Amino acid sequence: MRGRIQALKNSFKKAKIDGYIVAGETNIFYFTNAVGATRLLVPAEGENVLYVRGVNYDAVKETARGCRVDLVKPGEDIDKKVAVLIKKLKLKCVGYDTLDSSVYLKLKKALKETGLKAMNQLVWELRKIKDKTELGHIKRAAEITNEGVRRAVEVIKLGIREYEVAAEIEYAMRKLGSQGVAFETIVASGPRSAFPHGGCTNKKIQKGELIVLDLGAKYEHYGADITRTLLIGKPSRKQAKIYEIVRKAQQMAFESLRGGVKVKDADGTARRIIEQAGYGECFVHRLGHGIGLDTHEPPTLGSEAKDLLKVGNVVTVEPGVYIGGFGGVRIEDTVLIHKERAERLTKATYDLCV
Repeated sequence: MRGRIQALKNSFKKAKIDGYIVAGETNIFYFTNAVGATRLLVPAEGENVLYVRGVNYDAVKETARGCRVDLVKPGEDIDKKVAVLIKKLKLKCVGYDTLDSSVYLKLKKALKETGLKAMNQLVWELRKIKDKTELGHIKRAAEITNEGVRRAVEVIKLGIREYEVAAEIEYAMRKLGSQGVAFETIVASGPRSAFPHGGCTNKKIQKGELIVLDLGAKYEHYGADITRTLLIGKPSRKQAKIYEIVRKAQQMAFESLRGGVKVKDADGTARRIIEQAGYGECFVHRLGHGIGLDTHEPPTLGSEAKDLLKVGNVVTVEPGVYIGGFGGVRIEDTVLIHKERAERLTKATYDLCV
């Protein structure tokens, strides 16, 4: 944790700031290992201070690293406490990751001699590159997620309800150590499989319907993300064709990934395959996104994004085709970027039929 905070401090000179306020919950955890704190003040020189209310004080005091823990007493205004310390340290310009407008205005009023600059990118430049500890947690989350898919394949049968499949998935992952789920589990069948974020309902799964499963375990606060498309029985010619198109797009995009690749080029690889097959308008989202402490993180793998992939990025690769009233197909894996290749961390079956 001290190394992460020091890396943040090392960016201050170029950013022309002499302090930084961390307010985002996952960012605070990233820098301190603490859950339940509200603000972290990181000055260029001196002690880092983590502010926490009484309800979480003992837990934060026990888990926090690389900072002093300051109790915010009942009735105290946490942002006024932060402002008092900023003035005491005579900080001239302070960056921040994310602040509500009301908090920003309060700080702006209290800190007439101090500039405030929105600089969330300083944190993301660090968080985009996963270290050894983070990768260990993500890999374990991926292993648990694979087991969630395996359980879904076991239980899917004619007449089972979507929410029953989701419950089985989540129970199986919990038993293996998942901290709940990284995001709401999707089990969308039949025409509902054409909804990219279809959730799950009490609909009964029928023979011959496309079933999109999108799930992710969370381990030590880090998530994984996988999507598989299944079907009970034998697919129609159109279903099989669309599935093979998406499968090819996913595979070719995966094979294109390595350090230094433009994210828009990775998106373009998958998109061209789907467009050439005549389904370009049915691929309605980006190819993928970063994943870690948050389910959606930079870098985004999209046609308008300007990032280059870097060694240590963990991203999803998830092309899809969605046809209203018919159904949809999406195939997704969580992938680690190496210098010359990519590595799939999720490895569940790609079989369409169950």
